[in-house]
Amino acid sequence: MATEFPHLFQPLRLGGQKLKNRIVFGAHTANMAEDGLPGDRHFGYYRERARGGAAMIVVEPTPAHRTGVLTRGNFRHEDDSIIPAFRRITDECHGHGTVMIHQIYHVGGHGDQDNSWQPYWSPSGLPSFHDPWGSHAMHEAEIEELIEAFVQQARRDRDAGFDGVDLFAGYNCLIDQFWSPITNNRDDRWGGSLENRLRFAVEICGRIRALAGEDFIIGMTVSGAEPYPGGLGLDDKQEIAAYLDQRGLVDYFSVGTGSYLNSFSKIVPSFHFDMLLGRSDAAAFKEVVRHAAVTAEARVKTPANAEKAIADGNCDLVSIVRGQIADPHLANKAREGRAEDVRPCISCNQLCIGRRMRDYWISCLINPSAGRESEWDGDSLPPTETPRPVLVVGGGPAGLESARVAAERGHRVTLAERGGELGGQFRLAAGQPERGEVGALLTWYERQLEKLQVTVKLRCEMSAEDIRASGAEAVVLATGSQPTRSGFQRAIPQQAKLPGADQENVCTVHDVLEGKVVPGTNVLLLDDINGWWPASGTALHLAEQRHFVTLITSAEQTCGQLENSLTADTTRERFIKFGVETLTATALVKWHGNTATLMNLYTGDSEERDFDSLVLACTNTPEDGLSRALAQSGMEVPDMEIHSLGDAVAARTASMAIYEARKLALGL
Repeated sequence: MATEFPHLFQPLRLGGQKLKNRIVFGAHTANMAEDGLPGDRHFGYYRERARGGAAMIVVEPTPAHRTGVLTRGNFRHEDDSIIPAFRRITDECHGHGTVMIHQIYHVGGHGDQDNSWQPYWSPSGLPSFHDPWGSHAMHEAEIEELIEAFVQQARRDRDAGFDGVDLFAGYNCLIDQFWSPITNNRDDRWGGSLENRLRFAVEICGRIRALAGEDFIIGMTVSGAEPYPGGLGLDDKQEIAAYLDQRGLVDYFSVGTGSYLNSFSKIVPSFHFDMLLGRSDAAAFKEVVRHAAVTAEARVKTPANAEKAIADGNCDLVSIVRGQIADPHLANKAREGRAEDVRPCISCNQLCIGRRMRDYWISCLINPSAGRESEWDGDSLPPTETPRPVLVVGGGPAGLESARVAAERGHRVTLAERGGELGGQFRLAAGQPERGEVGALLTWYERQLEKLQVTVKLRCEMSAEDIRASGAEAVVLATGSQPTRSGFQRAIPQQAKLPGADQENVCTVHDVLEGKVVPGTNVLLLDDINGWWPASGTALHLAEQRHFVTLITSAEQTCGQLENSLTADTTRERFIKFGVETLTATALVKWHGNTATLMNLYTGDSEERDFDSLVLACTNTPEDGLSRALAQSGMEVPDMEIHSLGDAVAARTASMAIYEARKLALGL
């Protein structure tokens, strides 16, 4: 047992199973199904977290019923063909000592007709909070049909080798809709009194228990207080938990945060939220249950946080989802006393919930093996059969990952960075408000490179001649990109350069974050990247430093690129808090002296306003001079491989840089 985490690695009896530690890989929609079945992508994804030491895995949900389909990648509902496909996963994960649970859900009135092609069934027929449409108030026979659908899915799960089920009763989805006075205004035996409002959940749990036996685990995912007057407060949720617990209907409650009811971003909380966000709610549930275990969710993230939550008596188990997407071997590393080697999730949400919200299968910005485990053999880095000298030029995300993976595989790696620190533009991001978790990732990279004995040369400007003379057999050009200073805007593409962009009081977001330029008091920030972090994060950075910031964008709403990662609303909230003015559907036509000519893109009307400084947030330009020089005819070096990746090829995102670096280094 890891003495650093004595509580985290204590076994726990749950139903008929013994968990080897307290770490759960909780339910989340990976959206990887193929024709409604879990295929190789799902198999590799869950196998890797079982290999990595998770005590319990809760596999993503199956809709209990045709009216509950929510995503393109949902598993087949009401269909026994799912059983053998799931059995392949449960058998494999059981072989690694992992207890396997499967979630069953129905989102009730908050469905998705574009995926389900069905009306949304709900207790009272109220409007959806997912879209503008209404739902169908179930009659008695339909309620019975849904209860039986939950029970039959539990039968399939039992036959597929699962050790139990997790009933989705959080976030104001169907079971929770029956509980809440906001969404249940029935006057029959399914509404009114608490006993009546709980009847739907009681019937499901009781019938599953009768079908599957006492050893079959019945868990329930719940969330804390509702955000509206007249809704369920935390004391009401405690009463519900105690009611179910006293009757032995539930073996564990997994307590999350957020809801469809105006707090959706808390369901998968980003770095905008405090660590251990859901710990107090979990502690409230633990106060009132005697039989059931309690799992804390929401920004637990690290083994240290998990240990503290359990040691303090707030919970019995912890659900670490994004942390184990980022590093599937988190549990084993912590148990072995190697917590410093855990690749730290940065809570950016960009490729996990961000891809899910676009209805793709999920991945991870910092761990591109997520979703590719079946083709890359998990998160493993197979040793090379032909070690050779490798030179990596550039110490941003692409350079760091390619150097780490190449060295891990056995190559002799030198990394040359022309700046005084590693990290590139990622280090600038770490300096934006509340984005310090990016800095933790860079610290992790530095530690890994040191352990792998990578030779790191800072303040080392490499020329094409230097590279040719380096003796490297493989060269990775990860030189990144540079800020574009032309002021080009997509809304007026006929204008290649903003008039006035070369004035002294014009700079880029990179200049600001690097500390090269301190703008004047009254700042105009031109956002041509639709709120992506260089724009929105820099606006907040300046506002917190007492600058008056006006952000203009050609988009119809600010922070559009942040919507899918559930960070747009919380960023706009901070804009209001810190006084950032925003002008949408607006282009900057000219900058003259201190005067900006602004054009409304709907009407074509222009106005002039005065500012002290103009800050540009535009798409970067690739730093590809080295690759061009090395590609010149007659300048090639025999037996030297030259590879370019990341922003050096085309200015994009850190996720693409890290993915390309991992893929390249696996093939060196």
